[in-house]
Parts: sequence; structure tokens; C-alpha cells
Amino acid sequence: MSGLLLLAFETTEAHAEVPTGVTVLFAIILASMIAALALEEKIHAKKSIIVGAFAGLCLILGTLIHVGEGDARHALIPFGEITLPNGHHLGIPVYIPAIDWGVITIILGASLFVEVTSRSGVFTWMAIKLTKKSGGDPFKLLVAYGGLTVLFSAVLNNVTAMIIVGSLTTVSLKKLHKTELLLGFLLVEGLLTNVGGMLTLISSVPNIIVGKTAGISFVAFFKYAAPYVLISTVATLAMARVRFGIKGLKTQEEKDEAARMVAGFDETESVPSKRFFWASIGILLMFIATLAGQSQLPWDLDKLEMGFIALFFAGLALLAYKHEVDKFYSTVDWDLLAFFAALFVVINVMEHAMVLDALGDGIAKLLALPKHVNSSVLLISSAVASSVTDNIPLAAMLAQILDNLKTDPESPFWWCVILGANLGGNITPIGSASTVVAATIIARQQIKMGFMDFVKLAVPFAAMQIVLAVIYVLVVSMITD
Repeated sequence: MSGLLLLAFETTEAHAEVPTGVTVLFAIILASMIAALALEEKIHAKKSIIVGAFAGLCLILGTLIHVGEGDARHALIPFGEITLPNGHHLGIPVYIPAIDWGVITIILGASLFVEVTSRSGVFTWMAIKLTKKSGGDPFKLLVAYGGLTVLFSAVLNNVTAMIIVGSLTTVSLKKLHKTELLLGFLLVEGLLTNVGGMLTLISSVPNIIVGKTAGISFVAFFKYAAPYVLISTVATLAMARVRFGIKGLKTQEEKDEAARMVAGFDETESVPSKRFFWASIGILLMFIATLAGQSQLPWDLDKLEMGFIALFFAGLALLAYKHEVDKFYSTVDWDLLAFFAALFVVINVMEHAMVLDALGDGIAKLLALPKHVNSSVLLISSAVASSVTDNIPLAAMLAQILDNLKTDPESPFWWCVILGANLGGNITPIGSASTVVAATIIARQQIKMGFMDFVKLAVPFAAMQIVLAVIYVLVVSMITD
């Protein structure tokens, strides 16, 4: 939230005492919203509609409910104003400063940039190259696609990564006549999207929300997350080898036959223009480099933050399709952006109603547990919670609570939320959007796998990843103490 909008939202009345009954009422509304999100498919409503309805309810109740006494009595959610440099006072609705526009612009810009860049065929080219390099060896192919899933999840978004790698995996295994391995490959790739989604600050929405709130830079985030992502990826692939019997080719005859099959793959068929292909690689590298060095940009450009960088590079990429940009605008997940806008409003109202303060008291007691025990409990709790509901509101709420508690930016608690919110999505098929996509691709291949079937297969992997995360946070904390 910018400093200007923050001024608009700060009023002396906001600090008035809120009756317990009001806090309980809004806590029930928050719990109801989370339950509705968990039952999204059953109630047949988009996330944006669910959260938007609750945001509207919160704003109406917040306006009607008054707190304080006498002259100090005011609406729970008062409208604010900003004072311009010329002294003019400008009224502003509460829902404008409530929205974290930095997060919105990052998602919008990055989505447009990735959509345009993917048209160059650069991502498909990389995938087919890896397939040919594997020589058709199943385990080498699993390692290749597993690594690609992590890389794509870090650079793109988890859903896009799962769609690209999942479709290529299906084609590859069918050509190699190894369809019996589809379930293992697709499930592991779905789980690895949430691991790869922790590699950079912009890899997943919880990363963006928590990292931005904590003030973690792009480079600092990568340095902390990279070792864990590497360890977890290797452990997941090793576990998949045993669990799904994905063995390497043994005889020379098997190797020759597989090599002959993959030789027919053509990585250039998805490249419409060599000039655009290489231009996309160049702009992609520039995009990543600028994000990495954002805090060091000259002429105070660092104050524009990552949202501006994402939008700027999206604009550059769109120049290649300047006469048909409407096609790319139609691919933007507007439902997701609307969901975020409404979510930030709900979270902000909860803060006014002292719900976050009440939750903060509970978190504070948890954090008061013996050192290292508290961080472990926070990480595991975050993972369990994110397995049954959307990890985005969970991350947003916990980040706000830690911020209200004046948590040090170097504290491991921020990383407990990041790791827990991301990894919890691997426990159930509704834990994250990418696991939903993975389950959908599996179903399209006529492979029977119900909700509990997914849980039985995924829980051992998720438990291993969460245990590794707990150990990693404890080791890093001990080293840095």
C-alpha cells in the first residue's frame, strides 16, 4: 500500500475500542468466507463472487455499525481522505486504500508478460529439448520434467507450469508407450509445482503477499528458498522412483529403442518466428534480472516497486502484438484479480473490527512457545490449514498478523508461513490450483483417482516435504543466530 493511500486510511477513530460482540460477528463472517471457499466447487461459484459478496457484506455492516461514545462515536469503517500538495482535500472510499495495488499490478503484469512470451514457443522448446536429452529413459525423463516443473513454476505461475509440463508429459509417455507411468509423473509434477512455487518472490501469490509485507527483497528471498527447493525436489523425485516404480532403462536394446522414439520429436515446430523466439529469451532474461536488481535501480526508480516492473515489461512484450492486444487481455485471469481486490477489502475490515488483533493474540501465545518449537508449530499449522482452504487468504491474514506484531523481517516466522502455505497445497487435490489441474489432467487420461485416492498418494510426499521444511528452518535459524 502506498504512503499516500495509507494516509487516507489512517484516522484517529480507527483506534477506538471495538465491542467484543462486533469482533465475534466479523470473526464468524471470516470463518464463513473461508468455509465457502473450501466448498467452492459444491456451491458452483467463482472465488471472486464468493469473496466479493463477503466484502460487500463487510463494508455494509462496517458502515452501519458505530463504535465509540458521544462525539467520538463513528462508523466502524469510516471513509478517509487525502490531502494533496496544494492543500485540497480529496475524499476516498475505504475500499480504495484497502486494496494492495502493488500485488494486483504484479499479478496483472506478470500474467500478460508470460502469456506473450509463451507465444514464442520458448517454453515448449525447452521441454522437448529436455525430453530428447533424456534419451527416452523413464527416470531421466522424470528428473527432466521434474526440474522443468520447478523452473516453470518459479518463472511462470503454478497452473501454467502444470498445464505445459502435464501436456508434454502425456504426449511423451504415449510416444514412448509408457502410459502406465502417467499417474506417477503427473502427480509428482503437480506436487513439484508448489515446491518450485517457493523459489522466487513472484513464483506464487503467498510469496508475493508475505514477502512484500515482510520487506524481503527478490535476491534475499531466492537465497533463502533455493537450498530448500533443491533438497525437496531431489527427495521428491527419489521417493517417486520407489513409490511408482519409475526405473531407468537397463539393456542397450531398450535404450536404443527409446532414443529412436524421441528422435522424432521436433522442438522447432512450436516456434513461429526465430526473431521473436530469441527476442523473447532476451526480454525474459532482462525481466528476471530487473526484478533481481529492483532495489538497486538508479534515479529512485526502485520506489516504483515490482508491480511497475511487471507492467513495464508486459508493455514491451505486447509491442510484438500491438494490433491484437485484446487477445492477451482476454487471457488475463480477471477472476483472480477481482478475488484479490475483494480479499484485501475483507482483510482490512477484519483489521478494523479487531478480528486480526484477536487472532494475533492467539498467534502471539503460539510464538511465545519455546524457541524453535514455535516456528515448527506455526509452519505445520499453516500447512494443515492451507490443505483445506485457499492458501491465499490464509497467507494474507497471517502476514497481516505478523506485521501487526512488529515481527522482525529476519524472523523465521515469515518463512514458516511461506513454506507452510505453499506445501499445504500438496496434501489434498483442492489445496492449490495446480493440484486441481494435475487431478484434472489425470482424469482426462481415463485414470481413476478420487479425492481420497489423491490424498493417500500425496500425503507421504507432502509429509516428507513439510518435515524437511521444519528441519530447514530450524537449521537456518541456528546458523543465523
